[in-house]
Amino acid sequence: MQFEIAGINKSFKESFMDMLGVLSARYSSPLLEAPAPSAEELENIYEAMMRAPDHARLRPLRLQVWQGEGLNRLVQVFVDYTLRKDSQSTPEAIERARGRPLRAPMVISVIARIEEHPKVPEIEQVISVGCSAYAMLLSLDSMGYGGMWRTGDIAYDPQALKDMGLAENEKLVGFVYVGTPLDRQIKPVEAPIFQDRVQFITE
Repeated sequence: MQFEIAGINKSFKESFMDMLGVLSARYSSPLLEAPAPSAEELENIYEAMMRAPDHARLRPLRLQVWQGEGLNRLVQVFVDYTLRKDSQSTPEAIERARGRPLRAPMVISVIARIEEHPKVPEIEQVISVGCSAYAMLLSLDSMGYGGMWRTGDIAYDPQALKDMGLAENEKLVGFVYVGTPLDRQIKPVEAPIFQDRVQFITE
């Protein structure tokens, strides 16, 4: 079997090994700087995200891209949440909250739009969007960018979500911080022993 990839004929095995290489080399990038992806690059990433498993094709994925002055709006959401959580927050705590959305030149809210469906429970729709978020991280790595998936208590706070513009039927799957990694060193990851986590059932 042959595939046409970027004008190059590749066998299925070659394509599979390329994919394994991307998967094995992916890592989270906590230190990010400009540049972030362009709108055109984000559209390409979006197309990849939409290939995630999606029962009944409900298309639950929605994104908010915070950048430039828009990041200051997100900063205010974080500060308001911190003060609402503890009205006696110290100046240091407020500054930490203010700095969180500014750790990258772009922050993308990955959102699940939940629909009532007789065959697709809410958890399946959330998992589908989670798969889309992972596809985003893989795409960013393959394009030379980096990403860091973060949540925290604010991701589950109804008022914070409302302040961000989420509807009542939407859930925040995570914030993906996006930019160019300051450190390209891939840290080794020790997986649990294969035999301890994988069960072959043959009868």
